[in-house]
Amino acid sequence: MKNPNIRRSLEKCVICPRACGADRLSGEKGLCGAADSVEVYAARLHFGEEPPISGTKGSGTVFFNHCSLRCVYCQNYRFSQLEGGTRLTVKELAGLMLSLERKEAHNINFVTPTHYAPQVAGAVIEARSKGLRIPIVYNTSGYEKPETLHSLKGLVDIYLTDMRYGRDEYALKYSSCPDYTKKSREAVEEMHRQVGTLRLSDAGLAEKGLIVRHLILPNDVACSEEVFRFIAERISRHTYISLMSQYYPAHRAGEYPELARKITRKEYDSAAQLLYKYGLTNGWVQEYAGTFVDSGFAGTHIEPGF
Repeated sequence: MKNPNIRRSLEKCVICPRACGADRLSGEKGLCGAADSVEVYAARLHFGEEPPISGTKGSGTVFFNHCSLRCVYCQNYRFSQLEGGTRLTVKELAGLMLSLERKEAHNINFVTPTHYAPQVAGAVIEARSKGLRIPIVYNTSGYEKPETLHSLKGLVDIYLTDMRYGRDEYALKYSSCPDYTKKSREAVEEMHRQVGTLRLSDAGLAEKGLIVRHLILPNDVACSEEVFRFIAERISRHTYISLMSQYYPAHRAGEYPELARKITRKEYDSAAQLLYKYGLTNGWVQEYAGTFVDSGFAGTHIEPGF
């Protein structure tokens, strides 16, 4: 790993808000589970994102292993919380990006990239120097440090971020994250400063800007109204929102009675109505279904290998 900026970031890791100080260069793993090498679970053309991300030819999606959150209901726990990825150098990651562009991907979509932000930055610079032209999507849980995001300024075109919770008591209980609300709000403010409101091409593809995802959780564990009020009052009512109804009790959710079921129609309707209450009318609302289905833009089933 020759890049001195990447080396400094990993010697005493403070990339995410946990700032655990792990010496990842020496093989020590951070609280996220990541060491020094980038670990990729899968990379492929993906058609399960929001319409302007997937488009007609697919999003060139790179699914990273590990995560700075520990959500008990994680639908992607196989790669966010378990081992099993392929280790890549920064140069190899850049090559992977270029190969996805050759497959006519509309963009490069980094899923759960937070703990690899320095390597991602290096790979984007490398790939751009070799001719990469398509937009970069930073697809994150929202638990980010503004300082880390600032280091990505000019490299990321589209921030596709979760805002999981409106209150930290639930973030702590269900994601082992005591300061998620504050940190995710600071992060979204920085993202919006960098890229602004989402801009679409004439073909309806995302070119630059912010998209905020919000997953409806049973019993209003997500505190949706607090999330939407913040976006409307502190970011912009023009913000594109992706309201997701795909929750089902994955991973360890069955251990928590309040999360051990899908959402009800009433919960779905209530969350959707809140968007209109706060004037957030740009974006997408995932169709309600009594049983889990892939709605066409927020799929969760990932086939390993690339």
